[in-house]
Amino acid sequence: MSFGARFALVVTALALVATACGAPQDGGAASRATVDCGPYAGYGRHPGTRVTVYGSNRDREADLFEETWADFADCTGIDVSYEGDGEFEAQIQLRVAGGSAPDVAFFPQPGLLERFARAGSLKPLSAGVASLAEQGWSADWNGYTTVDGTLYGTPLVANVKSLVWYSPKFFRDRGLSVPRTWSELMDVTEKVAASGVKPWCAGIESGEATGWPVTDWIEDVLLRRQGKDVYDQWVSHAIPFNDPRVIEAMDTVGSILKNDRYANGGFGPARSMASISYQEAGRPVLSGACAMHRQASFYAEQWPAGTRIGPDGDVFVFVLPGTDTARQPVLGGGVFAAAFSDRPEVRAFQQYLATADFANARMRKGPFVSANKGVDPANAATPVDRLAIQLLQDPNTRFSFDGSDLMPASVGAGTFWKGAVDWIGGAGTQQVADSIERSWPVR
Repeated sequence: MSFGARFALVVTALALVATACGAPQDGGAASRATVDCGPYAGYGRHPGTRVTVYGSNRDREADLFEETWADFADCTGIDVSYEGDGEFEAQIQLRVAGGSAPDVAFFPQPGLLERFARAGSLKPLSAGVASLAEQGWSADWNGYTTVDGTLYGTPLVANVKSLVWYSPKFFRDRGLSVPRTWSELMDVTEKVAASGVKPWCAGIESGEATGWPVTDWIEDVLLRRQGKDVYDQWVSHAIPFNDPRVIEAMDTVGSILKNDRYANGGFGPARSMASISYQEAGRPVLSGACAMHRQASFYAEQWPAGTRIGPDGDVFVFVLPGTDTARQPVLGGGVFAAAFSDRPEVRAFQQYLATADFANARMRKGPFVSANKGVDPANAATPVDRLAIQLLQDPNTRFSFDGSDLMPASVGAGTFWKGAVDWIGGAGTQQVADSIERSWPVR
């Protein structure tokens, strides 16, 4: 039993029994099946209250979030109002500056969260939520939202980015084996190219966030070629952005993504990826127009309906190879929940999001990965999610958080993303790296 469930049972024993438990709490929920409110008694009753939530998840992903917390909302009486926005990174800054901050925001970048924490806009976690965070996640994960010793957010979603999507049938038909080393990966790349198929497909268009798929590539290769220590120094700016080791990693990525012989399968020349959305970028894998697409575990949601994911399915994944097969470096990212308000109903909602109960319930509804220690991989909706959770829980995994998300927002979600687009468009590696280095804020 998770801590959240134990907490709920303890409070239930001490509190008055909520007479409304077992029935929907508002007219809009009348058509839903009867809700068992026992697991939610510990969050209290907050009838007539509303919590606004703002994040980047839209469409089906947003629906799955809302379906997961629907029972919590019914039983506590809180109207949880979620809004998803593809321009979250830019719009959250405008909203806060304009005095219309949401109660809770789902931050994909700890660097952006840190900016609001330092400005005094975010509220520190309550003692109860902080305790759940410390029990549910590793010190590293909690460290991503700790600013000057104060914890401001809880991990909500995790992802593994060091994955390559491919068609098992394509590989079988051509006698290709899943590569285990970087050398083997390049051998596969060359064999596919020699057959007349561009081995890689990519797309980097993502609205205001255009460019981030390239920065993921660079971070992943730097991590593999130079190791976690150098990677961490680069992310924290202990070494400059344009360090020669970073230049070498960028050129290695460029040998694939800027090479018309290797990219952009199914779309056109390599530069075409600048106008291809990341959501559609991997689809040529299904038709055999490209062999491989490097993208995170969350890309499972982007395949067309009916796509079978698994070792014998239409698509599956392998971990991007490195040099150390014993301790696999894994690049990943996540989303963190932080609050701009400190009302009782907001704290109750934050507390629920911080439980393994929420994470497991969300996983059972569709693709979702959590780094919560109480998550059961058996609840994973896809084999890729299961693999991602197993990697996150494996003590031999050397996990590193997405560098651009940890960097100051003006760099990670600014000059780095923009520089990546310029680089794909033909700008030189040294030129781009030098420009990003000059943009690093001085504290």
